[in-house]
Amino acid sequence: MQNNHNRFVTRDRNWHPPAYAPGYKTSVARSPQQALVSMQQPTVSELTGPNFSHLRMGPHDNDLLMNFSQGQGLPQGERIIMFGRVVDQFSKPVPHTLVEMWQANAGGRYRHKNDKYLAPLDPNFGGVGRCLTDDQGFYRFRTIKPGPYPWPNDMNSWRPAHIHVSVTGPSISTRLITQMYFEGDPLIPLCPIVHTLKDPDAVETMIGRLDMAHSKPMDCLAYRFDIVVRGELQTYFENQ
Repeated sequence: MQNNHNRFVTRDRNWHPPAYAPGYKTSVARSPQQALVSMQQPTVSELTGPNFSHLRMGPHDNDLLMNFSQGQGLPQGERIIMFGRVVDQFSKPVPHTLVEMWQANAGGRYRHKNDKYLAPLDPNFGGVGRCLTDDQGFYRFRTIKPGPYPWPNDMNSWRPAHIHVSVTGPSISTRLITQMYFEGDPLIPLCPIVHTLKDPDAVETMIGRLDMAHSKPMDCLAYRFDIVVRGELQTYFENQ
């Protein structure tokens, strides 16, 4: 009998948004001009690795309150914990895989040369972090809640507060780039990027849930964001 945990399940194209979504204007130029080529039989290189066991992590790589200022000051904004579990298409935990994240600061500005938003940079906040999942597939970051920001999709488009996440999963073929929104944000249903998703359940996979049990009293709230790599119920893949 075939072991389901070794079976490869292709991505459900109906679950993810189309590459060409005119309401999300930058997708028009980035969408493929020719039909995609489907690889029916993945090779060994796509179904294995990489191995992150030798990747050296710094003491504050997953702590964005500390990793940029090196203890010289704390960033401005609402302190939060972002955590969750990475699982495969059959709900099996994915241990020791790389999770990377990047975000805007509390004012909604990225530390990037191309970000010209008028909100100021925070001298104590870099906005990037990374960690490896533990034996049970759990990851954890300490950071600040990012602010929303305007973008030129139309006259008054605003991105909801969000944190970008990249996770490799058990193999190269399961590499996933997505983003976590925050539960209850009224900008989520107004976002043109969110509108590219036709299935409301797909939108729900991108929302971090407030978790009071893992919050720290008098310190910070916690948001849980579980990630499914590959398969029919994969967390929504960011429109490229």
